[in-house]
Amino acid sequence: MTMPNDIETVAHAIQLAVAPVFLLAGIGAFLNVLSVRLSRAVDRSRVLQDRVAALEVRQAEELHEELAVLGKRIRIVNVAIMLCVLCSLFVCTVVAVIFLASVIDIAIAALIVWSFVCGMACLIIALLCLLGEIYLATMKMPIRR
Repeated sequence: MTMPNDIETVAHAIQLAVAPVFLLAGIGAFLNVLSVRLSRAVDRSRVLQDRVAALEVRQAEELHEELAVLGKRIRIVNVAIMLCVLCSLFVCTVVAVIFLASVIDIAIAALIVWSFVCGMACLIIALLCLLGEIYLATMKMPIRR
C-alpha cells in the first residue's frame, strides 16, 4: 500500500471518482419528482378523509376506494424513494472506492462493480415503481377523444 506522491496521479484519481457524481444529480432530480408525487397523494388523502365523515354511506364507500388506491400509491412512492436513497449510497461507495483504489493502489475492482450493479438495480426498480404509481394514479381517469 503506497501513497502516490505526484499531482497527476491524484488528479486522475479525482477525475475517475467524480464521473459517477453526475449520476447522483440525476437521482436527486428523480427524488424531487417522487417527493412531489408523494406530497400530492398525501394531500389528496387528507382532503378525502375530511370529506368521508360528512357523506352518506354510498358516497363514503367510493371515497374509501379512492383512499385505498392513494394508500397503495403512497406505499409505492415510499419504496421508490428508499430505493433511490440506496442507489445514491451505492454510487457514493463507488466514488469513494474508485478514489481510494487509485490513490492507495489497492485492487478492489469487485467492490466497485458490485456497488455499481446494486445501485443500478435499485434505480431500475425505483423507476418501475414510478411507472406502477403513475398507472395507479391514472387508471380511473376518463379518456377523452
